Amino acid sequence: MSKLVYFHGFASSGASGTVLLLRKHFISDRVLAPDIPLDPAEALPFLREFCAKEQPDLVVGTSMGAMYAQQMRGFLRICVNPSFYMSRLYSVVKVGAFDYANKRENGEKKGHITKDTIKHFKEMEAHQFEGITPEEKELCYGLFGRKDTVVHCHDDFVKYYPHAEWFDGEHRLNDTILTHTVVPLAKRLLGR
Repeated sequence: MSKLVYFHGFASSGASGTVLLLRKHFISDRVLAPDIPLDPAEALPFLREFCAKEQPDLVVGTSMGAMYAQQMRGFLRICVNPSFYMSRLYSVVKVGAFDYANKRENGEKKGHITKDTIKHFKEMEAHQFEGITPEEKELCYGLFGRKDTVVHCHDDFVKYYPHAEWFDGEHRLNDTILTHTVVPLAKRLLGR
């Protein structure tokens, strides 16, 4: 039995539809999916501690979650449509309240972005590619949708990592992409 950890995208939660689909595809494995704190100053240490405690065999992240997954040094990981520059997504990450797309474990239905949240994203983004060793390069895989109109971070990814693949899809995952792109890669990396 393997242990997978899934990092969700912005405004989502560990109860997203992607988590449910992953659990269907990895029925005999443990799939853990924490709610990611909104502020990166809290989120990054939380996720590093979570992975240190859980010791997953594989970390899978999408969008914002893929940005965080990339930074989980020492763990095997898949970054799907990583959004490395959240502070630049002005139509999404802007000061004010927003509705979460999925139920959060703590019951919160609304998130709130402050100027400090955006500042913390900028600070984190400036250091996110530090500490990548030759060994580390072999642990991180990127999947990029050819029709992604939200983020375009393929070129940034391949500056640091050699394993990048395109798939025929958009930014958000669906069952088809998960089944035919993410799951086969995950199973191959897990030695199946």
